[in-house]
Amino acid sequence: MKITKITTHVLSSKVEKPFTSSRGWLYKTRNTCLVEIETDSGLTGWGECYGPSAVAQAFIDTQLAPQVVGRDPFDVEVIWEHLYNRIKDYGQTGMAIAAISGIDIALWDIIGKDCGKPVHKLIGGAFRTEVEAYATGLYFIDMDRLTEEAVEEAREFVDQGFRAIKMKIGLGSIQRDYDRVKAVRDAVGPDIRLMVDANHAFSVPVAIRLGRKLEELDIDWFEEPISPEDIDGYVEVSRALDMAVAGGENDFTRWGFRDAIARKAMDIVQPDVCAAGGLTECKKIATLASAHGVECVPHAWGSAVGLSATLHFLAALPDQPPSLFPFPVMLEFEQTENPFRDDLVSQPILQDRGIVRVPDGPGLGIDVRRDIIEQYRVG
Repeated sequence: MKITKITTHVLSSKVEKPFTSSRGWLYKTRNTCLVEIETDSGLTGWGECYGPSAVAQAFIDTQLAPQVVGRDPFDVEVIWEHLYNRIKDYGQTGMAIAAISGIDIALWDIIGKDCGKPVHKLIGGAFRTEVEAYATGLYFIDMDRLTEEAVEEAREFVDQGFRAIKMKIGLGSIQRDYDRVKAVRDAVGPDIRLMVDANHAFSVPVAIRLGRKLEELDIDWFEEPISPEDIDGYVEVSRALDMAVAGGENDFTRWGFRDAIARKAMDIVQPDVCAAGGLTECKKIATLASAHGVECVPHAWGSAVGLSATLHFLAALPDQPPSLFPFPVMLEFEQTENPFRDDLVSQPILQDRGIVRVPDGPGLGIDVRRDIIEQYRVG
């Protein structure tokens, strides 16, 4: 079997209620770059790239696709190493790796379809057939009702069956952030797991001061408290707080995660399979984390393609650590308006009482709807 064609599909959809986080960037659209790989056997694989879609498309169309056409998709790791070494001089991180990620996921989809097996069976096997999902939301929408809207949304998630929620913080005031988180905790009660995400908005001293106050509210983890470049700062924050510190969604490849994991700069690393190097590389990152006693909870943001790939990755992760009653692995199930999550595949990925089943069909186990691609295609 040989790869005959690689096509990138850039999709965009307007958001009815624009939202923002601590970074201050207003999300007015949802966008994605899907990767479609065709073979001479008739099999087609799908992948997804994280980040600015047009940039991923340009990387693939001009730099990567010509290196992949004509190859055997089963040489997935050979292809990964070849692509990385071709772009190493200018693309060790960022969009170059996100572009490789989309190709890698699509190759695994083809391999699974050819074998008649779900991807997780091919990357280690199924430690589990379902995972616990946490709802990511509670962004900043109405600046006059930041606390009220957070409480209302959190209650909606609980009513939908979620047992864990991650909310945004970073309002420029320790007290204001604390009061908003406390209002949500009071609204959902003590039995709902609650996490906070600062999107690296704080300095080390502010992160520590706020973190110590938030520990009173039984917060599961403090995500991206400080800038991702500051590994020394992460070490300081992690050592100062009793609750877990998480980060890594802005890191790429095993080399990008190496120092943070080896120094235990964070308790939880969060590689994104659509950004950090695809399934091939994220398995290596997870193994590196396991060897150092660091938990791996992947970041997920995008379409049903990336969500499915994340579920297969989670299915193949060992319990961290193994025990009679292991702590559940967690799926980030982002809940802002997104037709590419809800409508792109014929059988959408859904949660039931906070649980999401791992797809068990061949490959990624999804059937991409071309009518949705045409409806939202850019250009």
